[in-house]
Amino acid sequence: MSARSLTGYCVFLGTSLISWKTKKQKTVAKSTVEAEYRSMSATTSELEWVSYILHDLQVLVSLPFTLYCDNKAAIHIAENPIFHERTKHLRIDCHYTRDKLLEGFLQTAHVSSQDQLADIITKPLGGQQHHFLSSKLGLLSTPPIPA
Repeated sequence: MSARSLTGYCVFLGTSLISWKTKKQKTVAKSTVEAEYRSMSATTSELEWVSYILHDLQVLVSLPFTLYCDNKAAIHIAENPIFHERTKHLRIDCHYTRDKLLEGFLQTAHVSSQDQLADIITKPLGGQQHHFLSSKLGLLSTPPIPA
């Protein structure tokens, strides 16, 4: 049985979380790099959609958007427009991220796995890490409701 990876992202406007999603990827990835690259493509699509809405609302945004990823190899593939033997199996739609980088719409930045906010919606986490990421997302802790 093959497991499909999860795509997860959190989009912020300033310090406010405005969009988030987790979804099982449609295909089985051959590597974690491929799974991360597919997640980057989905996130890029969301960023473009958000930018259209903000434009319609006449909210000025400065480009490029920063796309954070905890996989350095996926970032390298996105930033390097040279053909890679290891990536020839990726479908063309995944190169969407690369195109948006070249256009100046977004830039990539590495974030440590410990600080990857999307992990809260894609992975089981220990209590301490869950609390840490929840606070980074600006989620408030509520006291338990008495029985």
